[in-house]
Formats: sequence, structure tokens, C-alpha cells
Amino acid sequence: MDRRKSLKLIATGAVAVPAVIAGCNTDEAKKTAADNKEPVFNLDRNPDELAYEKELLAKPAFFTSQEMATLTVLCDWIIPKDDISGSASEAKVPEFIEFIVKDMPQHQVPLRGGLRWLDLQCHKKFENHFTACTPDQQKEMLDSIAYPEKAKPAMSQGVKFFSLLRDLTATGFYTSEIGVKDLGYAGNQPNQWNGVPADVLARYKLSYTEKELKECVRFDS
Repeated sequence: MDRRKSLKLIATGAVAVPAVIAGCNTDEAKKTAADNKEPVFNLDRNPDELAYEKELLAKPAFFTSQEMATLTVLCDWIIPKDDISGSASEAKVPEFIEFIVKDMPQHQVPLRGGLRWLDLQCHKKFENHFTACTPDQQKEMLDSIAYPEKAKPAMSQGVKFFSLLRDLTATGFYTSEIGVKDLGYAGNQPNQWNGVPADVLARYKLSYTEKELKECVRFDS
């Protein structure tokens, strides 16, 4: 089973997913607050839920610009663009994770700590932070933490971080418009019922009246 199919199983509930799942400097926080606009919601929502969501969106950004850049690269390693759909970043998964850490603060320390751990390991191994490493170096680093059963004990913190990030990325992607199309989910679609088949009606010695055929069964197409 390839990685994308595995993530689809996670997103659709065939594999259990964890529940979905001190920040930027003063100048950055002020800029983020100033850039925030009144969110627009197109769905009929509970007023209390809307108020809470607006409150979260109005908060200053938790992740710094460098942390968001790292998250973007990581998310696209987890779900890259393919011939079916766009990448995780195109589905705005990093923004989803930013929202989640405001809604569920228990994820803040594990994610920020994991990002710092990742950069530290890359500095030790490649003398560069993660986003400045080459794609081959990034892959080598991620391969050491992406497979818990194969990872070395010294990589345990990175394994926990990457497992959490992978779950959040799959959740964010497969609940986005891009991800839903990738799953092939069409939602509720109108259909036409052409009535009980003639052979079944005959078996039970039943038939439609002319009125039933006209009003309930026949369609103009």
C-alpha cells in the first residue's frame, strides 16, 4: 500500500487517528493581528461555534515565519502534489495546523519542540537548518523518524513529533476541498427512481396506476 492510500485510510477512519488534533515576537504578533480580517463563513453555523472560531482566528500567530516555512516543507513531504491533486500546502494544511494549535494548545509544545529538534539534528548532520538542506538531505533526515519500528532510540523525540505532524497533515488535507476531491467523495447527489422493476411488480401481481406513473415514476429525461 502506498503512502497516499495509507493517509486516505487515516482520514476516512479506517485507521485510528489521534483527536484533532510562547510564540512569535511582539512585532510579528502586531503585524499578524493587523493583517487579520473578519472571517467569512458560507455555511449555517451555530452562533456560539462561530463566535469561538472568530476568537481563535483573531489571535496572533503561534508559529513564527521560519516555523511556518518548515511546516510547509514537511507537510509537502508527507503529501506531495501528484497527478490527481495538489500538495498539502496547496490545501492550506500549514494554516490548518496553525488553527489547531490555537484550538488545542496541548499540541503547541510538541510541535514547536519537534521543529527545533529537527533543526538541531540537521545542524549536527548537515550543518544547516532543515529548510536549507537539499531535498536528499531532507529525505534522509525524515527517513530516520518516519518509520517508528525502524527508528533508532535516539530518534524517539523526532518519531513522536513526526507521527503527530503526519496525523494532523492527513486530517487537514483530507478535510480540505482538494483532499475531498482526491478521495473521490461526491457527497449527496440527486438521482432518479424509475419505480419498482416490471418483473418484480408482475411477481406480486401489482401495477402502477396511470396517476402514479405520471406523478411519481416517470421523468422527462
